[in-house]
This record gives sequence, structure tokens and C-alpha cells, in this order.
Amino acid sequence: MKIAENFLIAPLFFCLLTFSNALTSSRIGVVYGTQGTNFPPINYTVQLLEIKNAGFVKLRDANHEILKSLSQKSVRVSISIANNFLVHIASNQTFANQWVQENVLAYYPDTMIRFILVGQEVLSQNDTTLWYNLVPAMRRILDSVRSHNIHNIKVGTPLAMDILESTFPPSSGKFRSDIPHDQVIIPLLQFLNQTKSYFFLNVFPYFTWSANPTNVSLDLALFRGDKNSSYRDPESGLIYTNLLDQMLDSVLFASKKLGLDHVALAISETGWPHAGDIDQPGANRYNAATYNRNLVHRMSAKPPIGTPARPGVFIPTFIYALFDEDQIPGRGTARHFGILQANSWPVYDLDLTGKLGEGDYPLLPLPSNNEPFKGNLWCVVASEANIMELVPQLESVCSLGNGICDALSPGNDCYEPVTIRAHASYAFSSYWVKFRSRGTACHFNGLAVLTTTDPSHGSCKFPSIQVGLEISLGTSAKADDYWLKRHRSSPNSSLTLHLPKKHNLVSNEMLIAHETCMEPEFFRYT
Repeated sequence: MKIAENFLIAPLFFCLLTFSNALTSSRIGVVYGTQGTNFPPINYTVQLLEIKNAGFVKLRDANHEILKSLSQKSVRVSISIANNFLVHIASNQTFANQWVQENVLAYYPDTMIRFILVGQEVLSQNDTTLWYNLVPAMRRILDSVRSHNIHNIKVGTPLAMDILESTFPPSSGKFRSDIPHDQVIIPLLQFLNQTKSYFFLNVFPYFTWSANPTNVSLDLALFRGDKNSSYRDPESGLIYTNLLDQMLDSVLFASKKLGLDHVALAISETGWPHAGDIDQPGANRYNAATYNRNLVHRMSAKPPIGTPARPGVFIPTFIYALFDEDQIPGRGTARHFGILQANSWPVYDLDLTGKLGEGDYPLLPLPSNNEPFKGNLWCVVASEANIMELVPQLESVCSLGNGICDALSPGNDCYEPVTIRAHASYAFSSYWVKFRSRGTACHFNGLAVLTTTDPSHGSCKFPSIQVGLEISLGTSAKADDYWLKRHRSSPNSSLTLHLPKKHNLVSNEMLIAHETCMEPEFFRYT
């Protein structure tokens, strides 16, 4: 009941979120993700979308409860089909018809479904079977929709920027050579052109900038560029004052090289994190507010601004994300893209109509982490971590071998103090250091945090990472890249560790009795 009571304060803070009495919907959409805890009730969130004047909402699935709540609302909706359905849909029209019946026709037209996005960053997946089934699945879904005489729903697929092997300068844009152009890319572009749909892109200038903050302009990343900080493409002669335009135009140039230069662009996800790990520069409220406010202002302009390569064209845009989602694995930024906290309070003020200028917003504290971090980092147990949740994680990490927990064996340097927290901190740091270059994050299901304080004691030396120029341009970028491909299944990157069937380190009673000083015979990793 207390949770429900907390959300009854809606009228109190709606005034903080809405800066216009106008009831006209904006042209900007938001991504409504559900990978989090303590979210407000769905019907409350739908009301929030309307009061925020969101023009569109993108669902990462086709959540029936959300779709039902969006009935008779002014918000237009984008729904998604998971990657694991693609092969079935591509090979079976009956299956496609069933999916459309259950997830579209059951709610349309009362719920204003306008986009069906097939798959999630399919061409970033290692499973090439998905590549070849993508366009056939899109065709079957569209055929099913059209068979019911529905013509205002477009079918597309959201792709990541790693579909390109060259993005800078924009005129050098080129699709990856390992993706068969004739069998995958060209059929996709042709489908989008023929059906007047959009080439949906997940575009995050933050990751491009943070991977190389020394050489990439923060002003360009935050839409603060002007003629003095602009970039001129040496081949096309086009002038760029922001990084997003550069990234979008690189896709247009890549398409043009294949003879298909009329495809329309849409941004299925973009945003800026308001917090992150210690070694993730620029992740702060000030930059996040600046990026999203300038994004909204630009994308809602009338007449449309477009990009240098395609001026005057409207680009449908979804801000990632409505809420912070604390259950998303990966690095710290992954859980801090929300314009709202999970309890619905704003992280910063944002007018989705684009009517407010920068001077109309309250001032935010200036950022202190725009410069890359340099120094040593350790991965240790978070102070609020639950002891009962630590045990299976500790067992999982140590069961992997690779020398990760050797120092914790009886008689070795880090065996004492014999506590779950002390041993888990060493194991987390050891595992993180060993696999960070593969995208591993210091997260461990929310039980770990990075620290600049050396937890070593006596002869026990905790493994650490020294973050410097060579690291920030290498493994850090790879680790951030994990988040962009968060739907991949990779045990080393997700850190959602699978527990051994047998995990009887200690009994619950022993954990309680021996948390501060456990008897040696109870503490084994075998």
C-alpha cells in the first residue's frame, strides 16, 4: 500500500515535469523499459506519458497490460518482436498471423500502434541465421497487417551503429563487409523504401565521445557546436555542428554507396547517461539534461531541420529512456539513462514539446567528471549488499577456476579475514580484472561497486586496473560497447552468473553466526 500511496503525489510533481499548458502532443517519443524494480503502476505511467506530452512511446516487447492501458490515449505506440521469434515468423505465415492477432489486432485501433519493430539490433548478433531471416520476418508481419486492411502501421527493425565499418568522416560511411550486402543489407533497404518505412537506428553519441574524449569534442556531442567548433567533411564539403548528425549521415552515405539513397531515417533509441562508473567520463545530470534538451529542441523544430546530407526532413526520435532500469546488466551507465527515477521523480527537468529554451530551465550543478579518470580501480562488495545474495555469487565466481580465487584458499595471502564480504570483494575484483577486456562490468547483479580505495591488507594484494590513456581508449570502449548490445547472450559480459546445482558453502544459520569470523571448515569453494 505504501508504494501506491507514494504514487498518489502525482499532481505535486507533474508541475515539475510539464512547462506548458498546451495539450498538443510532441513529436518526441520515449522508450518505456521494464527492466527495473519499484516502478509505478502501469496505468499511472500511461497518465504520466500524456501529461509529459510524449508523442510516441516505444515498448521493447508487446506488453499486453501496457497496450491495454494505452487504449483511447493520445500517445502513439511502437511495439517490438524479440529476436527468438524471427526464424519462426520468417518461415511460417500462420505463426506471423498469430503474433499479429495477439499483439496488434487485440488492441488496435483503440491503442494507436504505429510501428512494429522486428528484432533488436539483429545485425549486431553473432547468430547469422537471424540476419538472413530478418527481412523475410518483416515481410510476413507486414503481409499479415495489410491483410486486415491496416495501412498506418509501419514495419521496421532497430539497428546499432556497428552495422558500419566506417563512420568518420560521414562521407566514408560503409556497411560492414561481413554482412552480405546482396542478401541482407540491400533487401532490407529495398523493403524500407518500398513500404515507406524508416531505417531505425540506436544512436548514442555518448559512447562515441566517451571512448575517445581527448579527440572527440564534447560540445559537438552535446549539440553545443557552432561555426568555430564545427567539422567540415573533406569529401562532401558538408558542415557538421553536432556528432549525432555525423553518425546519421554516415548511414545515409553508406546506403547511397549501394544505390539506395532515399531511405528515411528514424532514431529508435538515443540518450545520455546521468550517472555511471568512476571510469565513465561525462555521465552526469548536467550533460544528460543538455543532450536531451537540445535533442528535443532540434528534433521538434518546425520546419524540420534534418541533417546536412538530408536537410528539412523530419526524423522520428525516441529518447532512451523514460525510467532508470536497475536490472539491466553491464556497466554503470546502462542503468542510468532515465529522465525519471524509478519512483517517477525527475532526474532533471525536460520539456518534450521543445518549446522551452535552455534559459527556461532551473540551473543544474556543473559536472565534475568530464575528464577521463586516471588511476587504480578495484571492484568490491557494495556496502548495501545482502549477505544471502553474496553467497551464490561468490560460489559462482570461484567455481570458474582460472586462478580467480586461489588467494582465498586456507593458508594463502587473502584467506583472512574469513568472511563472506571480504572473500567476495577479492573474488569480484579478481574476476573483473581478468575479464574486463571482454566487456565484463563490476556489477555482479548489483552487489559490487568500483572504488578508488585500495582494499588490500597486509600481504593480501587485491587485483586492480590502472586506468590511463591506453586503457581508456581500449578496454573501456569495449566494455561500454557491451551495453549497446545488451541483448546478446555472453556469460563474460552479462555477469548474470549461473549458479552451480550444488551451492552449499554454508547454511543460513552459519552465515548469520559467522559473518564476522567464520570457522575455516565452513568456508570452501568446491
